[in-house]
Amino acid sequence: MGRVLVRIAVFAALIVAAVFVVLTLFGGDAGTKYKLLFETGGQLVPGNQVLVGGQPIGTVDDISLTEDAQAQVEITVDEALHDGTTAVIRATSLSGIANRYVSIAPGPDSEPEIPGDSVIPATQTTTAVDIDQLFNTFDQRTRDGLAEFIQGQATVYTGNEEEANQAYKYLAPGIQSTTRLLEELTRDDQTFSEFLASGSSVLGAIAERRDDLAALTSNANQALGAIAAENEAFDRSLVALPPALRQANTTFVNLRATLDDLDPLIEVTGEATPDLKPFLIDLADVSDRSVPVFRNLSKVLHLDGPANDLVDTLGALPGAQRRAQSSVPATIRAIDDGQPNIAQLRPYSPDLLAFLGAFGQSSSNYDASGHYLRVQPAGINFFNWNEVTSVLDPAPTTQQFQDFDNGFFNRCPGGSTQPITGSNPFLDDGSLAGVCNPTDVPEGP
Repeated sequence: MGRVLVRIAVFAALIVAAVFVVLTLFGGDAGTKYKLLFETGGQLVPGNQVLVGGQPIGTVDDISLTEDAQAQVEITVDEALHDGTTAVIRATSLSGIANRYVSIAPGPDSEPEIPGDSVIPATQTTTAVDIDQLFNTFDQRTRDGLAEFIQGQATVYTGNEEEANQAYKYLAPGIQSTTRLLEELTRDDQTFSEFLASGSSVLGAIAERRDDLAALTSNANQALGAIAAENEAFDRSLVALPPALRQANTTFVNLRATLDDLDPLIEVTGEATPDLKPFLIDLADVSDRSVPVFRNLSKVLHLDGPANDLVDTLGALPGAQRRAQSSVPATIRAIDDGQPNIAQLRPYSPDLLAFLGAFGQSSSNYDASGHYLRVQPAGINFFNWNEVTSVLDPAPTTQQFQDFDNGFFNRCPGGSTQPITGSNPFLDDGSLAGVCNPTDVPEGP
């Protein structure tokens, strides 16, 4: 008996729960009804959805015609609407039939609620534009062309359904990327507007120079034609380009180390920079003055006419070199043999110059016949007087230079004058020691 009572209680509980579910699903508040006025019904039918932000909140109950020829659409929504609410009849696609829905843009929650069975006027509603209305804006020629285009598309895709499906497979990501791009553009519409304005200015400037642009296009056509005519050479250039780039890469890598080494030079150059300006100013003056010099140098290098410039001289050098091959070795030997004599005479150069300078003074005397010079030959005895024959007989070789034994050649360079503060006589850092007598100098201060 107890078990029967338990089963009856469980069964009653299930019946109560089922009734509760039925009341919850089908009972309760039936929603709020409104009447929307549109210019046309926009192909709405009872049962179409009412959406807010893409989410359904109600359905279309009935569609009727008012006395002033407006479409009255009765809807039922889950929650009451507020003042400021607007409605638009939209279509899921332009090519569909009876695929319309009512899109609601609710008013702010801070506004009063619109009472049920209220009428939302046509000033707050917008009717969808049907594709037929769009086509009616075209003239007959445009409509015929559009029809041929659609028929041509059908012909293109006939038998190519699989390829078209693959194309559509990749079309969606492209459209999504385009959508993201457009979102980025609309996100910063001010910058995009400035870009369009700048682009308009650029296109206007291009339009003003359309003749130049046409000439540029023509010249580019000729240039590309010339390149096409040299396609083989261009092909060789392309083949040689990769090795050149590899070599250039190595060069640039080495250049990096070179630039590092140049850093100290740059730092030192920075210290010298303040003095660079006056240097460049002086360099400009020197450059101006160098112009005539280089002009004359140009004449030295090359001048019209034969055998009168450096180019002609260089051209004659090979012949001179051939002729000098036999004489130059002997000249070199003679110079080598004369080096000791030149080395010995070199310290006496001041005495020689002093002699040449004073020689003119010795011949400054003159008379009616002109200048004259008093000289007395001495030191060389090539002849002896023969008192018997009253003629000059050649002196023996051993006696010809005996008069030079008076020590004249024993004087050191600079020894012909009295010593002055130790600067003379000159001993050439001791190399003349034993060759000349430094004490053989004139007497006196």
